[in-house]
Amino acid sequence: MKFMAELANIPWNLILPIIVLQLILMTIALIDVIRHQRTNGPFIMWIFIIVFVNLIGPILYFVFGRRQV
Repeated sequence: MKFMAELANIPWNLILPIIVLQLILMTIALIDVIRHQRTNGPFIMWIFIIVFVNLIGPILYFVFGRRQV
């Protein structure tokens, strides 16, 4: 029950926009990397970075990972 009480005290109105932003960025980056499959570096590495490095991973992909045509 202590865990549930701690969850109730989290300021969700501050955290929820960050979670939504992270999910949107991750989805767009994954769609882009799967659609193009031409990246700076190994394709599978960018998928792992996008998924496991949370908010920074998709940003890193769009700045460094996309191969400009």
